[in-house]
Amino acid sequence: MTIHTDLPDQAKQKPAIVHPLWLRLTHWLNALAVLIMVTSGWQIYNASPLFDFDFPRAVTLGDWLGGGIQWHFAGMWLFGINGLFYLLMNIFTGRMKKKFWPLTPRGIFNDLLAALRGKLKHDDLRHYNMVQRAAYVFVMFDGIVLVLSGLVVWKSVQFPLLRELMGGFDTARYVHFLAMASLVGFVVLHIVMVALVPKTLIAMIRGR
Repeated sequence: MTIHTDLPDQAKQKPAIVHPLWLRLTHWLNALAVLIMVTSGWQIYNASPLFDFDFPRAVTLGDWLGGGIQWHFAGMWLFGINGLFYLLMNIFTGRMKKKFWPLTPRGIFNDLLAALRGKLKHDDLRHYNMVQRAAYVFVMFDGIVLVLSGLVVWKSVQFPLLRELMGGFDTARYVHFLAMASLVGFVVLHIVMVALVPKTLIAMIRGR
């Protein structure tokens, strides 16, 4: 009698890569950059508020205006360079087209309705549903708006055309704030979704 100890080919195969190494690195670097940028930005905001409220000092970075600006500049370079690398890699590897398209209003509505009913499946993490695609495309656009409006706020005189396109320095400050608020909203929603589907966090750490 012969005992076969060989496992089936499927059992031998490792789980497919969900996120390549470059994507995981840029994701976590971006998380660090966003944390620095947002909390130091709140410190800067408190020095000249746009609205009738301040951010609690406990959630700001820098202790004072000068310190907040220094942290903001440090985070700015990390956010900008890392974000540019992420965009270029998505475009040149074909991931942009493969992961985020097609994207249709009808598809977004149907997947959103399924999510609200608790019927949206997450069996294969390699494929994004329409709601995820829309959210990621939005946050990429929002990041670009953040950088452009930030340039106007930082170097208004050096970027006169960009300043005019933004509606002037004062308007650029509002645009920058609203883009920041949108980014924070995305992060909160993202964390909630990760809590609901914990295996997405594991995939972003291990790649599988």
